[in-house]
Amino acid sequence: MSMVRSSLLVAGMSCAMLMGLAAPASSEERVCVGTIGAVKVDNLRVPSGATCRLTGTRVEGNIVVQRFGTLVAAGTLVDGNVQGEGARSVSFYNGLVGGSVQLKQGGAVLVLDNFVDGNIQLESNRNTQRIVRNSVGGDIQAFQNIGGVDVRHNKAKGNLQCKANSPVSVGGANVVGGNKEDQCRAL
Repeated sequence: MSMVRSSLLVAGMSCAMLMGLAAPASSEERVCVGTIGAVKVDNLRVPSGATCRLTGTRVEGNIVVQRFGTLVAAGTLVDGNVQGEGARSVSFYNGLVGGSVQLKQGGAVLVLDNFVDGNIQLESNRNTQRIVRNSVGGDIQAFQNIGGVDVRHNKAKGNLQCKANSPVSVGGANVVGGNKEDQCRAL
């Protein structure tokens, strides 16, 4: 092999290696306005004021619902978390969440018939909050929600904790591996 050819080969390999190091892999975020069906996406964001409907969607990262956004997810698989702060409403049913469901300072919430590996945490939300027939790997927590909290027929490996909800939390037939505390003591 000639000296020029060897130099070009080495230079080309060096450039390829540098380009590989200079361009780290990053997750793409998909903005959801409207409906997404049975496809695979990385992270998903519901923008302020938008409505997102997911049916059989696979989210390999997190779902974030922004202020005044609405999420309706049926049969959705999320590797990460479902999070919202100030969301208008969130309905998540017949799905699987590899992380936690964390919703605060928003509107109505329905978490129904899901497998959640982490926790379900609802804090300072308005309107009706319903946590029904879920299997939860961690805790179920409902704190300072107004408009009613209904917690029934859930199975949680951790605790069931309800504090300062108005009106007082209702429900029953919950099975927990830890403790039932405060307003949820009899549920």
